[in-house]
Amino acid sequence: MQRPTIADIARRAGVSKGAVSFALNGRPGVSAATRARILRVAEEINWRPHSAARALGGARADAVGLVIARPARTLGVEPFFARLLSGLQAEFSSQSIALHLMIVEDTQAEIEIYRRWVSERRVDGLVLIDLKVRDPRIAVVEQLGIPAVVVGGPGRHGRVSSVWADDRTAMLSAVEYLAVLGHTRIAHVSGLPEFQHTQRRSRALRDAATRLTLPRARSLHTDFSDAQGAAATRKLLAGANRPSAIIFDSDLMAVAGLGVALEMGVAVPHELSIISFDDSVLAQLTHPSLTALSRDTYRFGVQAAQAMMAVLADPTKTKNHKTETPRLIARESTSPTRN
Repeated sequence: MQRPTIADIARRAGVSKGAVSFALNGRPGVSAATRARILRVAEEINWRPHSAARALGGARADAVGLVIARPARTLGVEPFFARLLSGLQAEFSSQSIALHLMIVEDTQAEIEIYRRWVSERRVDGLVLIDLKVRDPRIAVVEQLGIPAVVVGGPGRHGRVSSVWADDRTAMLSAVEYLAVLGHTRIAHVSGLPEFQHTQRRSRALRDAATRLTLPRARSLHTDFSDAQGAAATRKLLAGANRPSAIIFDSDLMAVAGLGVALEMGVAVPHELSIISFDDSVLAQLTHPSLTALSRDTYRFGVQAAQAMMAVLADPTKTKNHKTETPRLIARESTSPTRN
């Protein structure tokens, strides 16, 4: 089917193409009755602005972009992203704003998408996730001059706004809880080492281990997949001085780790305690149910979308919003150590 044009609207409405342009772009020069007739015809023939023409005209795209630079296979079963995206989309939809999502393999590809979207005026703003140590995206976004919000923190991302939760305090609460239960051999199955939130959680474990005299605390890095979570758990449990407790950076890896423990005949929680970040439905449906650092990820997405819309309304202001710190919910997967 041929795409409807301004000329089609002008012919049906009985006006000039200039009048149609004035009406569609909200500019003066046509009467209220003529504007209403033009808009009605545009709706009847399902006219939509062409992206190139929109770019030249400086009109809003009514869309926000999100690019995720992770292997697609790890995202398909990760509850955190499903809930985050649900929160983002729900809030954006309430304001008639679309969420453009793309999944790419690396940061450079992500940056190229940003450049293309901005040059073509595809989006009005960007949501950035998985902030890296010395992240190159911040300088690129500032150079492009497009409103943006980082999901993660703490703040201080140049002129880019952020919405974040205190991963460090959450991690410290988990380690202190295990120490009270008598655990001294604590392991951490973490995400990718270049992520800032991975670094904060790993550093929190080291700091707590020094303060609480936990000499065998350590972190193992993974790509957040269930396969690598399982492999890391198997390595920990097969080694000498195996841990009596493991903290996982995601529910998906924690469930995979639980399966490995059961496969190896390691009883949970009597021989191994398990704690997970995020507390999705996965953590509550397993047997035993998982002790977790719980947060409302859907609400986290809503708050990120609200911050994005505030920045779109006033791009001159930087907004850094700290959300509720994940809180420890004790369930069946943790108990006092027996050795």
